[in-house]
Parts: sequence; C-alpha cells; structure tokens
Amino acid sequence: FITSYDLLKRDIGLYEDMHFSYQILDEAQFVKNPRAAVSRSVRIIHSDHRIALTGTPIENRLSELWSIFDYLMPGFLYSYEDFRSRFETPITRSRDETATEQLRRMVSPFILRRLKEDVLKDLPEKLEEIRYAGFDEEQQKLYDGQVVRMREMIASLDQNSGENKIRILAEMTRIRQICCDPSLLVDGYTGGSAKREACLDLIRSAVEGGHKMLVFSQFTSMLELLEEDLHKEDIPYYKITGATSKEDRMKFVQQFNTDETPVFLISLKAGGTGLNLTGADVVIHYDPWWNLAAQNQATDRAHRIGQTKKVNVFRLIVRDTIEERILEMQAAKKDLADSILTGEMTSLGSLSKEELLELLS
Repeated sequence: FITSYDLLKRDIGLYEDMHFSYQILDEAQFVKNPRAAVSRSVRIIHSDHRIALTGTPIENRLSELWSIFDYLMPGFLYSYEDFRSRFETPITRSRDETATEQLRRMVSPFILRRLKEDVLKDLPEKLEEIRYAGFDEEQQKLYDGQVVRMREMIASLDQNSGENKIRILAEMTRIRQICCDPSLLVDGYTGGSAKREACLDLIRSAVEGGHKMLVFSQFTSMLELLEEDLHKEDIPYYKITGATSKEDRMKFVQQFNTDETPVFLISLKAGGTGLNLTGADVVIHYDPWWNLAAQNQATDRAHRIGQTKKVNVFRLIVRDTIEERILEMQAAKKDLADSILTGEMTSLGSLSKEELLELLS
C-alpha cells in the first residue's frame, strides 16, 4: 500500500483492522505535532516494524524528536511531560550537558544518519556567502522607530499569553519587512531599499555571467516588487507561490530546467521542498528564516542529484539589524542541536523575552 498523509487521514477507518509487516513514513517531520490528525492516524496502523525517513528530524524544537520516537517506539522517550522535564527544558534553557549526552545516547542506536557529502560524492561543490547591505538614512529611521516600539511592547507584555505572542510575531514581521523593503510596510514609500538594490545587483551580475538562479523569499509581496524590477530590466523569469496551481508548478519547473530563462522567484513555503531545479547554479535567499532547515531544503532544490555545476548560495543580510541577530542565534544554537542530531532548531515561538530583546540589541 502506498498513500499520502492527507489520504491516510481520510481513509484511516479502512486500515484499522489490517496488519502490516512494515510501516514506513517518508518526510516523517509531518508527524512532528503529536496532537495533529496525521500523527494520530499513523499511530493507529498496526505493523511489526516502523521506519521513519526524514532530513529534518528537528526543525524547531526537541519535542519534534519526541513525537517521531513516540510513533516509532511509544514510551521509549517517556511521556511528553517527562521528556520535557528530563531533557527539553534542561537542554534548551540551561544547556545541560548531562541531559544532552543522555538523550544522545538513548536515540543514537536507533538513528542511521547519512549526510549528503557522505553519499553523493560526485555532487559538485556548494559555496555559501553572506552578502551584506546597509541602510540609508531614511530606511534607518524607519527601522529604529519600529525597534523602539517593539522593545516597549516586549517589556510590557505577558509573553505567556497566546494573544500577546501573536502581537509580538506581527511586530517582528514588520521589522523584518523594513529590512526587506520599507514599501512592504509603508504606503507610498519612495526612499532607498538597501537589500533590494543589492539583490538586483547580484541578479544582473549572474545574468551577465550566463548563470541561472533561484530567488527565495518568505514574503510573496517582496517577490512582487522584484517582479516589477525584472520587468523594468527586461529580465525573463518564472514565479511560484502558494497560489500557483500544481499544473503550472510542474510546467514552470520543466521549462526552467530546459530553456534560457535566468530567474525563478519562489516563495519559501510554497517551493522550498519537492522541486527539482538543477537548471540553476545560483541560489539567493532574500531574507533569513527562523528555521535554518527550511532554508537549507530550499537550497537543495538546486544542489541535488543531477546538478553538474558548482552551486553558489547567497544570503542577503542587512548589517546591524535583527537579521544579523537571527544569524547569531542560529550559530549559537547549532552546536547544541548538532550534539543530538542536526543543529537547526530555532523558532520565534520558542524564544524567551530575553532572547527577543537580544534580537533587537
């Protein structure tokens, strides 16, 4: 039997009386939320052996690892309440080395980890570079004003409130939009946009060099601004967002890999996985995302089996802003998560008040 997670949820009643020798989950991060319907469904199926395949067993928090193991071997990592008190809280809040080592020893016998460089030895090199930009005076004023507002909000709000967390997330998004381009936030803005100009310079240079590139952003509105720029420059492009139909996605991917169109604009969430775009040899991440694993998966649209050229990856960052703080937090937490699994486990929802204020420092 081969099925999808969506179909399994719909048809779970048909499987309840069946028994399988093996149950194999591909992209097992889809069961990272133990309360989700898909997570409950896979646990209902009876099988002698269970196998979970995933490139990102920890995307945002350690509880995701617990959820996968609770599917594989229920109870092995205790109840979630016990797991949180024994491991998650000491490791993420106190960097408890004893708890980290104990968890690593428990899970490592049941994990077969293969890195891309270990199994794809003929894959061309991937070079990564952070390309920095700096605000002009007008953009700096807008950014500074939003930061002051954000600091006052964080200091005054109860962060345990779900409603307040949503407000904090909204304000944080506004700060990041100013970094991307102030016109995302300010109607009629006519000033400079440091990162947008840096991105266009990079695109022009790549086109002149005969390269094909993927440009990722989490903001579809930012992709629309880049569309306007590409029109003015007479640079052809394709674009995929959440609004793109499945048929058009397949058509655009096939055309991009075979024709001379140099630019593919892609929404990070809509096109960061499931696409084969080896026609590109340049990847541009316009804005950094909290989840480093999502960015790396997006890069892998180009750096994968079938790629014959060296792949250059650029991350665009505005100096002395929240974007640099995001990079620093990812680096600080990478060693912690690497000691257990993959090292990529930062999310906005898991940040303390002190960490949020540090982002704005």
